[in-house]
Amino acid sequence: MCAVNIVDSSFIQSLQAILSPERVLTLLEDIVPYSFDGTAALKQRPGAVVFPLTAVEVAECVRLARKHSVPVVTRGSGTGLSGGSVPLDGCLVICLVKMDKLIEVDEKNLTLRAQSGVITKEIDDAAAKVGLFYPPDPGSMKISTIGGNVAENSGGLRGLKYGVTRDYVMGIEVVLPDGTLTFLGNKCVKDVAGYSMKDLFIGSEGTLGIITEVILKVLPRPKARKTMLALYDSMDAAAKTISAIIAAKIIPCTLEFLDRVTVQCVEDYAKIGLPTDVEALVLMETDGHPVVVEEEAAQMMELARANGARDVRAAADEAEGAKLAAARRNAFSALARVRPTTILEDVTVPRSELATMVAFIDSVAKKHKLQIGTFGHLGDGNLHPTFLTNERDHEEMHRIEVALEEIVEETIRLGGTVTGEHGVGLAKKAFLKRQLGEGSYELMRSIKQALDPQGLLNPGKIFDLRN
Repeated sequence: MCAVNIVDSSFIQSLQAILSPERVLTLLEDIVPYSFDGTAALKQRPGAVVFPLTAVEVAECVRLARKHSVPVVTRGSGTGLSGGSVPLDGCLVICLVKMDKLIEVDEKNLTLRAQSGVITKEIDDAAAKVGLFYPPDPGSMKISTIGGNVAENSGGLRGLKYGVTRDYVMGIEVVLPDGTLTFLGNKCVKDVAGYSMKDLFIGSEGTLGIITEVILKVLPRPKARKTMLALYDSMDAAAKTISAIIAAKIIPCTLEFLDRVTVQCVEDYAKIGLPTDVEALVLMETDGHPVVVEEEAAQMMELARANGARDVRAAADEAEGAKLAAARRNAFSALARVRPTTILEDVTVPRSELATMVAFIDSVAKKHKLQIGTFGHLGDGNLHPTFLTNERDHEEMHRIEVALEEIVEETIRLGGTVTGEHGVGLAKKAFLKRQLGEGSYELMRSIKQALDPQGLLNPGKIFDLRN
């Protein structure tokens, strides 16, 4: 067995004294699984991996790492898609999955309190037991942790109506780069005392502090839901339907789409019974009061037909609705079966530019002879062009790099953003300055420099510090 040495044995011994030896991994075969996250083709071996149980233990590990000038990368379940939790060579990985206590569901204040390692779906399941609802639903919700969701400001299928993770975070416990433990926010609906410091850490991707606990807002659970599927022979018709629905002042719970490539893969994978000769499939869901749900569902189906849908169907019951929704939720898994490597990308454009962007992605795929399946959140303009490839084919990987560059440039030209929900991490940091411009980019780097002058927390992610 081979051990990886970070700095010296005294550092490891100090970690073991803080946590106990069984919660400190240094053997090569033990740390290899923590050398990557969900991002394709990004791997780097850490020096050690530790598993704290409390925020105090996290703070002690950070103080020790600072003393020894050892970089720290925080990790949850490792489902990230931008390389945000990929370690640095020889760094200390602080994995929070054992901090998995769901501390409180407060029905009187409509809040829920949990440690960062709690699985996201367990948050909603706990709320559901008392008739409440945690709306953010990233595709990884069955395995991703709530701390990771907050650090990445994750989105999800229900983002159009309910927003993203940031909209539900009322308070966070954070370990700062110097090991200081602080709590930001509270259960109050209104609070304008000082700077909104918690918002600085939401979406900061572990570069400013380590989130160890959260207070989340939860809502009364919707009494009814209706799921519908619309099939189109053109992407333009699907996009026009979305515009018509929004113009009719209907805000659906979900407005999702799959392109032809993705529909074929989903049907091959899940055998749902989808027609594979469509150019676009749109999943529509509405939720709320039963009367409103029926009215909105009828309106949406009529608008879909009026704007060129060749077929529109509604689920007869909740079970059938779940089956139809599976067409979208299975998209990534279905595409991942086709080739050895699946690169799930993430760009967002204004809704009015959706059809233009989808057509552009299709043209890029043909130009560079690549297989790209596109799906995403039509209602909020967030697209997921997914490259099906083999990372060992270096020539094809180069063509993917060129294609992604063109897709990002077009996204920015259309007034979009290089990431809607996956984060910047390593995968998108080369593009960030193009979107933000010099002033905003330097402001972000100044904040990092002020909070983490040694650059020890998740260094090299989002941007590089000044020399």
